[in-house]
Amino acid sequence: MLFDQKIKELEEKARLIRRDIISMISKAGSGHPGGSLSATDILTVLYFHKMNIRPTEPNWPDRDRLVLSKGHAAPLLYSCLAEAGYFPTSYLGTLRQIGSSLQGHPDMLSLPGIEMTTGSLGQGLSAAVGMALAARVDKKAYRVYCVMGDGETQEGQIWEAAMAAGHYKTDNLTAVLDHNKLQIDGHIEKIKGLDPVVDKWKAFRWNVISGVNGHDVKALIKAFDEAEKVKGRPSIIIADTIKGKGVSFMENNNEFHGRAPTKEETERALEELK
Repeated sequence: MLFDQKIKELEEKARLIRRDIISMISKAGSGHPGGSLSATDILTVLYFHKMNIRPTEPNWPDRDRLVLSKGHAAPLLYSCLAEAGYFPTSYLGTLRQIGSSLQGHPDMLSLPGIEMTTGSLGQGLSAAVGMALAARVDKKAYRVYCVMGDGETQEGQIWEAAMAAGHYKTDNLTAVLDHNKLQIDGHIEKIKGLDPVVDKWKAFRWNVISGVNGHDVKALIKAFDEAEKVKGRPSIIIADTIKGKGVSFMENNNEFHGRAPTKEETERALEELK
């Protein structure tokens, strides 16, 4: 019963975060709603259920780390941080404004809770592997999570990092592929296909958890729990998601990869997310 209540709370939190994303991007007049909405349930489970963090003590040495490698989904990260208590939610309205710490892509030097500056795609996994190895050197028990997009896994640096992680058996690292099957220029398979994506990660000595519904909170919790139990190998969760999830006219619509909704679209989106 308690677990069912927790699931409902996480689903409600994800709905609230989706509203934040739409409101922030609409007010800013620019941003990336599609990929932020597709990864919302993933980050909601991490920040509000799985990760061991202290928002009032953002530099706590034993905290779990999250690297949002797909840095253009910054509105999602900012909302999670604010809703978790790293800074006031009222600050979310300053997204992309001159002088605001809420830049178009995350900057670890400008805001508490951001573990890595990202936005230049393909680099986040390298940083996450370094953090995982640092935990081993420092004899710390924290875990590292890295959320990646489809398009950036077409880049070579991802696979260099994947090779290193497998070689050094970084079992305190869990990567998540936000597998919404779209990138800025269109469908992944038309631009540069990832399949067989499971076999690729297995070849780099990773434990692969595939077939996970990236919008099913219960399934995500199960996948993260499974990854945590694996020893001697890093894990990756292939989370099947829908770009623009939660807003009917944004779902699987690549027009909203990097376009802010109009006033009318914003009102409609927020109504759907009531």
